[in-house]
Amino acid sequence: MTRLDEILRPTPKGLYCPPGDFFIDPVRPVDRAVVTHGHADHARAGHGAVLATEETIAIMAARYGEDFTTSRQPAALGVSTAINGVEVTLIPAGHVLGSAQAVVEYAGKRLIASGDYKRRRDPTCVGFEVMSCDVFITEATFALPVFRHPDDRGEIDKLLASVRRFPERAHLVGAYALGKAQRIIRLLREAGYDETIYIHGAMQKLCDLYEAFGVALGPLAPATIASKAGAKNDFAGKIVVGPPSAFADKWARRFPEPVACFASGWMRVRARARQRGVELPLILSDHADWDELTDTVRDIQPQELWITHGREDALTRWAELEGVKARPLSLVGYEDEHD
Repeated sequence: MTRLDEILRPTPKGLYCPPGDFFIDPVRPVDRAVVTHGHADHARAGHGAVLATEETIAIMAARYGEDFTTSRQPAALGVSTAINGVEVTLIPAGHVLGSAQAVVEYAGKRLIASGDYKRRRDPTCVGFEVMSCDVFITEATFALPVFRHPDDRGEIDKLLASVRRFPERAHLVGAYALGKAQRIIRLLREAGYDETIYIHGAMQKLCDLYEAFGVALGPLAPATIASKAGAKNDFAGKIVVGPPSAFADKWARRFPEPVACFASGWMRVRARARQRGVELPLILSDHADWDELTDTVRDIQPQELWITHGREDALTRWAELEGVKARPLSLVGYEDEHD
């Protein structure tokens, strides 16, 4: 009888499937990779072959160039692919555009590697799909009871209220270029904000890609300031979205009395907001919070829970109290900052 850890096991390169001879989200170049989504800590260039959703493959090509892999294998959600006798199916993860869980079936067993995920609605991607399995392999970025993310709409309302309160100031929203930025823009549109939103140049390519896949972002324009006198005041009362790294350099100082905002699950921790000099913290995350993580385990009811990275200890202990066998994998190479 095949043991579960003979179907998937942790290695220094990432989760490896010996019978299928492939890796899931490998952190180093490998011959064959199944990639769950386009964030750089999960999707790296240099693999011989990549199986992923069409959107994730497009994201990798946009970020790394068309030659990011020797062989591309786009997979539709819900359609199985046989790899050396192992059935691999991608199902939605609800994390970012194109994100998927990797369902691995072999010898009558089903193991699901979630990649990164969240359970709440996201207008820019397909929502998380619950599927029963023998082993559920989960992230644990926010696996502490203190992390309970508020309603997205309330955070967007905070931003819009501040824009109304300070019409003379530009609101600079720090958001990761893939997923978070487009989600914030789309949530602003749903809240009725139809003015032009200004974006850092580093976000243009990915915003165009989202539009190409049917995610309407509304009027966008480059966040560039003309050389004419007083041009910076053109951004008074405007919303500007840029990557967090841009807020540490002179780019951010170009704008009129900027209100520094940062959208992240870590904004729940006030010390982090203070360290970053954030005036308006927005608790918006693309990762599951404590309740979403625990609800997901209850919904799936796996025989075993394997935890890849994050706050592993608390989730492991919770699972044991629930009667679920849990095992931290302590995989390295995955970040929790694009949150």
